[in-house]
Amino acid sequence: MNWPAPQPGLVIRYSYLWECEACEGREEGVKDRPCAIILVLFREGDAPIVRVLPVTHSAPADPADALEIPLATKQRLGLDSDRSWVVLTEANDFVWPGPDLRPAVSGDPSSVAYGMLPPGFMKALRERLADRWRKAGAKAVSRTN
Repeated sequence: MNWPAPQPGLVIRYSYLWECEACEGREEGVKDRPCAIILVLFREGDAPIVRVLPVTHSAPADPADALEIPLATKQRLGLDSDRSWVVLTEANDFVWPGPDLRPAVSGDPSSVAYGMLPPGFMKALRERLADRWRKAGAKAVSRTN
């Protein structure tokens, strides 16, 4: 299959496994959702490792725990018009492409990608994420193949 190249800022459709679900022993996310690639580790001779942050409609209890995606960005990506946030308190790590990517169109691996987050939003996301993880830490769930 011809998967899109992973890169920071790419929003993908992914079966995200929340940290609380992993603690319950689950290995599969409950639902497919948009996730933002925040980090790609390229390894010589091996597939890259990707870190993704989940996108949710649930407003954070603490504003420092998430960053709201502007409506114009959501529209450009083809997402719904409801308010959404990129969660900063946890992440999933997986080997790209991995079994948890979900094409929107059956048989079309390129449809796992909604598009790129704007550079300004990515800059704010990286700054907020670094600040949040430095102050409060976060959980990264490592996914298996």
